[in-house]
Amino acid sequence: MDFTFTEEQQAAVEAAKAVFAAVAPDGVPSPALTAGAVAEDFDRALWARLAAADLLSLLLDTEYGGAGLDAVALCLVLRESAKVLARVPLLENTAAAVAVQRYGGAELRADLPARAGRGELVLTVAANGRTGHDPAELAVTARQDGQDSDVWVLDGVQTAVPWAHNADLIVVPAHTDAGRAVLALVPRVHAGVVLAEQISTTGERLGEMRLDSARIAARDVLDAEGAWEWLRELLATGTCALALGLGEGVLGMTSAYTSKREQFGFPVATFQAVAVQAADRYIDLRAMEATLWQAAWRISAGTGGALPASGDVAVAKIWASEGVRRVVQTAQHLHGGFGADTDYPLHRYHAWAKQLELSLGPAAAHEEALGDLLAAHPLG
Repeated sequence: MDFTFTEEQQAAVEAAKAVFAAVAPDGVPSPALTAGAVAEDFDRALWARLAAADLLSLLLDTEYGGAGLDAVALCLVLRESAKVLARVPLLENTAAAVAVQRYGGAELRADLPARAGRGELVLTVAANGRTGHDPAELAVTARQDGQDSDVWVLDGVQTAVPWAHNADLIVVPAHTDAGRAVLALVPRVHAGVVLAEQISTTGERLGEMRLDSARIAARDVLDAEGAWEWLRELLATGTCALALGLGEGVLGMTSAYTSKREQFGFPVATFQAVAVQAADRYIDLRAMEATLWQAAWRISAGTGGALPASGDVAVAKIWASEGVRRVVQTAQHLHGGFGADTDYPLHRYHAWAKQLELSLGPAAAHEEALGDLLAAHPLG
């Protein structure tokens, strides 16, 4: 397998590094010391810089002002964002905009993707269902109005919606009586929509979204076959990229700390027990990286395989969830008490790692999904 990145993908990484270089992971109050949300809004100044660098439109076609790149490029940028705990809806906004580009009607495509790519319109996705573990599309019902076929009516609850209180539109997966999934673009402020505040492990504001006969125009509903499945796979793969970037940032912090911290007159990094633990976590990161690029490539290339692309996504998420947990736990151990000091950023990375571990399903959920795929597609 060739993991060489294209010139365009490498250019996206360099642009991302330049933008994220000025981001401080401890730019907001510590979630360990804050009863409520660490901030009312995401980092709007960073959002503007991302838009100016054309990093919000990477995956959009040129006709919408984008670069026409693929999921690999997005994951490369997300990887850099996680190293500094960038507080922006980059994954959700990009994934939702591309979903509209791929599956939306002509009227919706004419305006929305370009505005999202310029940062003028902020999109997010309700992908966690009622509990965070059940299929998100089953948490909401969607039916066409019996008297007006140009209107869909939504009922149900979606929990832990990221950036819900600050986004302009929330993409909500829902199921119809026929059992198929649709995607509705629901304004944050809309009749029949109630948002309650929830606080994530990272200290960010999430939203519990209650839909009570919310009426959505048919033009704002994506009912094409496979739209939700494609969007869910891109979100899961992007989450793996965030976990990888966070893990690499944490291992770098740990390497720097253990190289300077001395015991018995020697840096603790020279002790065999420390070196072995760090090496194990490095192996975790390389496995996370290999499975991530496999999943991102399958999504981008659309090629066939022994299993559907969702199988590669499941493998990547299993490694991401378990790997990032092991990385931050080892980092805390090797830092000693210093790792729990709220004046040092490591505890923030630990909180973000736990959030990413469980986002869009923990490893166990994806192991179950992978088992179902293997049962349905015998490899022998």
